[in-house]
Amino acid sequence: MAPSRFDDIGYWSELKLEIIKKYAAAYSTILSRQRDLYHLYVDAFAGGGVHISRSTGEFVAGSPLNALLIEPRFREYHLIDIDRDKITSLRELVGDRSDVYIYEGDCNPILLHEVFPRIRYEDSRRALCLLDPYGLHLAWDVIRTAGQLRTIDMFLNFPVADMNRNVLWRDLEGVDPGNVERMNRFWGDDSWRSIAYTTSGNLFGWPEKAANETIAEGFRERLKGVANFKHVPEPLPMRNSQGAIVYYLFFASQSATADHIIRDIFGRYRERGA
Repeated sequence: MAPSRFDDIGYWSELKLEIIKKYAAAYSTILSRQRDLYHLYVDAFAGGGVHISRSTGEFVAGSPLNALLIEPRFREYHLIDIDRDKITSLRELVGDRSDVYIYEGDCNPILLHEVFPRIRYEDSRRALCLLDPYGLHLAWDVIRTAGQLRTIDMFLNFPVADMNRNVLWRDLEGVDPGNVERMNRFWGDDSWRSIAYTTSGNLFGWPEKAANETIAEGFRERLKGVANFKHVPEPLPMRNSQGAIVYYLFFASQSATADHIIRDIFGRYRERGA
């Protein structure tokens, strides 16, 4: 049996790792050519660095390990996870590299108070940041700050399955207040209510849940209009083995070049396995 610190992952998670690896390689190549810029890699839910493939049973390199192997190298790596066993695994994989910073704990305060201050525009810093929570475990303050810094290219897991399972019920009155608060914290306020529910086409005026695509589009507009990312392409739906959408993979950036690259990469994967 695989050690508990290694997650087993399915087909779509392996595709996600491929996508991030491809973009990270292009990103580091471009930034390394700009001698006046100093670029970092940030992984807020880094995991143990290695996964187990459900289809083959073999080890699969996780996002932080993929990033560490990219040439040309990032100048710094900041890896965060709340799980002590996974942090232990990361430390074993990384060794004593002085360019890698590993943090055990809640990524929200760590990003805001320890990592993001190292990525200021006026210091000629730039970063690729992966925000891949297991569910609604991320605070909007982190997402908004990433946009307002004007230095970050961001991948974001938009956990629509967790939202549907725990928050977006037909009768919101029956939802656990703690789950509503998690949703508010992720979204930044309760404006998701007006996007996630509609009474149009309903003779009795009862609220009905909007389609997943509508909710994702509402968040996309929020990334642009509130977090102030200039470029937020249509997200990539990521599915489970039954074909149901589990989450949307968002990308957001201030760079037109980054937008062009990720649209090309997303386009290659958009119809795969759908």
